[in-house]
Amino acid sequence: MKLFGLIGYPLSHSFSKKYFTEKFEREQIAGHRYELFPIENIGLLKEQVLDAYPELCGLNITIPYKKEVLDFLDDRSALPLDACNCIKMSKGKLKGFNTDVIGFEESLKPLLLSSHSPALVLGTGGAAEAVVFVLEKLRIPYSIASRSSSPKTVDYQSMDAGFIAAHKLIINTTPLGTYPDTETCPPIPYDGVGADHYLFDLVYNPPETKFLREGARRGATIKNGSDMLIIQAEESWRIWNDPDL
Repeated sequence: MKLFGLIGYPLSHSFSKKYFTEKFEREQIAGHRYELFPIENIGLLKEQVLDAYPELCGLNITIPYKKEVLDFLDDRSALPLDACNCIKMSKGKLKGFNTDVIGFEESLKPLLLSSHSPALVLGTGGAAEAVVFVLEKLRIPYSIASRSSSPKTVDYQSMDAGFIAAHKLIINTTPLGTYPDTETCPPIPYDGVGADHYLFDLVYNPPETKFLREGARRGATIKNGSDMLIIQAEESWRIWNDPDL
């Protein structure tokens, strides 16, 4: 039996187990299983997951451990940034990858216009690292929003409608709005959003978050994280099965 799984906390919002279970059934991939491993802190990873399941072949990592998991890796040579959402186990060694990069880039581009610039990235976690990496690759200037200001971020309290109006691409990388807390959303002045905006939410459950609803009612282009989920999941599967990686 080959075991794969997802670590994070909480995991009630996750579709990963359902996605991979259906994939294994649909593609008649026998002897494979995908499980959820909700661990309350990253320090439990070795005891409750790695040591407890020696048949593990690969892991996905989600909020809030995409940065914290770096300390457990034996090999970071395939990581282009300081965040990991995919681990491949081989001969007892853990090698880190980031499939959020390809997932975000490929799901963002179909609706992206040259006018969707500059960008505003909401959040500073591991997912934001992948988003910023892609924005820099696409040469889209950006600002990063955080709960407190710093030389590299702007705090939510200092934003006004004019600031939002000037940032035509707004990307939510926070868990705000994720099931079951579906009535939460990033605290930005939505009155600055207009029909020339593109709002992208990495959250995929529910399909339309409050963040996206606020954009849609003002005529903005919107997209959730479901395509990104599928793309990054398939990239994880490719990595786990590539003998050269």
